[in-house]
Amino acid sequence: MLQAQVILAAEGDLNPVIPHPIEMIIGFIAFLLLLFVISKFVSPRFEALYEKRTEEIQGGIEKAEKAQAEAAAALEQYKAQLAEARAEAARIRDDARAEAEQIRDELRVQAQAEADRIVSQGEARLSAQRAQIVAELRADLGRQAVTLAERIVGESLEDEVRRRGTVDRFLSELDSVSAPAKN
Repeated sequence: MLQAQVILAAEGDLNPVIPHPIEMIIGFIAFLLLLFVISKFVSPRFEALYEKRTEEIQGGIEKAEKAQAEAAAALEQYKAQLAEARAEAARIRDDARAEAEQIRDELRVQAQAEADRIVSQGEARLSAQRAQIVAELRADLGRQAVTLAERIVGESLEDEVRRRGTVDRFLSELDSVSAPAKN
């Protein structure tokens, strides 16, 4: 134990917080050796890894920007196609309206022509019927006049010569009866 006391007494003038100078030199050499190993082997690998990661990120950003540009171009193309489709639909709608208007006008003209034809046919039929009725009425009136004249005159007027003679005689009698009345 004595030795332990001697060692403790000899170390008594050293500060326990400050390490021994040999330990500091060995620690400094170990630090330099560690710094050399890190800078020679570890740091280049980390730098290569960082560089690779940066390139991947940059490539991803470039891909994203390219995809975004393609999406914007596709959106513009879609908008252009949509506008073109709307214009085409409006043109088709206008064409259909114009065609419907033309068909309606053609049908109206055809209907008017058909109505005019029907009216003219009706007028022709009416005129023919009227002429037929007038002819029938004249014939009937003539027969009734002859019948009435036969009754008045008392002779048969079936014979044309006799009929004319009777009509002439009747007219002359009428003239002679009406002549004294005028005086």
